[in-house]
Amino acid sequence: MFGRSKPVVIERYGKRRSRWHVPRWLVLLVLGIASGAAGVVFVQERYLPPRLSAEASSQLRSAFEQADAERQRLQAQLGDTTQRLQAALGEKKRQDDELAAPHAAAQRLRDDMAAVIGAMPPDPRGGAVEVRGGRFTAQGGMLAYDVVLTRERDTGKPLAGVMQLSVAGASARGVESAVTLKPVEVSIGSHQIVRGSAPLPAGFKPRQTTVQVLDGPGGKPLGMRVMMVR
Repeated sequence: MFGRSKPVVIERYGKRRSRWHVPRWLVLLVLGIASGAAGVVFVQERYLPPRLSAEASSQLRSAFEQADAERQRLQAQLGDTTQRLQAALGEKKRQDDELAAPHAAAQRLRDDMAAVIGAMPPDPRGGAVEVRGGRFTAQGGMLAYDVVLTRERDTGKPLAGVMQLSVAGASARGVESAVTLKPVEVSIGSHQIVRGSAPLPAGFKPRQTTVQVLDGPGGKPLGMRVMMVR
């Protein structure tokens, strides 16, 4: 009790003050977060479209789903239409190929016919229309004929006229007579083969036929030739 006494410290304010304080970096962090959030809110409210409500968002999603379903339906329909179109084009090509063969055969036949006609002897009488050849046969009271006519000058426009046949022979009583048949209309381009038949009088025996080509019934003669009947 008689030792050295310690000094007694008397607090002026009655209590020692705490020395802890908020760190500066935490203050700056909080201020940065607050200013960033405020900036986002400002930009969103000022410049961006207004935010949709839950009901509007649901309606927008439903509309999108409907539009997407319609797009898929149209895409499927387009695919089906494309397939049908390709099938139709394929069928058309097949038909064109099938038609090409007869057309080619017909063209070859026309070329062959023109070559044969060109090789036939010319009409001795000449004329605007030449009777290049013919075949006449009598059977069963009918006169069948095949006559080949050609034009001296082919202007590209068919020449219209008639072919008149006059058949000479013996009647049923054996008397020499002639029969004039009904005129046959012709339209001659570079050539024409006139084929047909006509009735003869009962018992008539034909011997020869005179072929005349006229510009019309009883009109101007364009060509003539006399040919035998078989």
